[in-house]
Amino acid sequence: MANEFWLSDEQWAVIEPCLPKNQPGARRVDDRRVLSGIIHVLKSGCRWRDCPALYGPYTTVYNRWNRWSRRKVWRNLFEALRSISPDDDFHAIDSTTAKAHRAAAGGKGGRRRRRSGGPVGAEARKSTRSATASDEPSRST
Repeated sequence: MANEFWLSDEQWAVIEPCLPKNQPGARRVDDRRVLSGIIHVLKSGCRWRDCPALYGPYTTVYNRWNRWSRRKVWRNLFEALRSISPDDDFHAIDSTTAKAHRAAAGGKGGRRRRRSGGPVGAEARKSTRSATASDEPSRST
């Protein structure tokens, strides 16, 4: 795959001591694979279900992200990674979202109907004259 993400050896050496150890349960999928999968999903914006299998089962990738989020493991990871950053002047992690009203997506639905042949701003006629002969006055003398 062309868009796969893997942590470098330097990054992994800094991150590994921050991760929880000796967790109960079934045989554990390699943390480095799973963490690379989490970063892949967050960078690409794909669904957890669409995470490539080379990072491990998508349920494991999601569950590990969810569990680490609740335990605030991510804060420790970012603090550790900041120590190897070449630029200490600026660090920004932004997850700002703003809910937009559904009307903000576009204008009024449907097409506007306009009379053909008339000016755009002309007002439509409110009544019409009848064209039947019985409506005309009699011409007899």
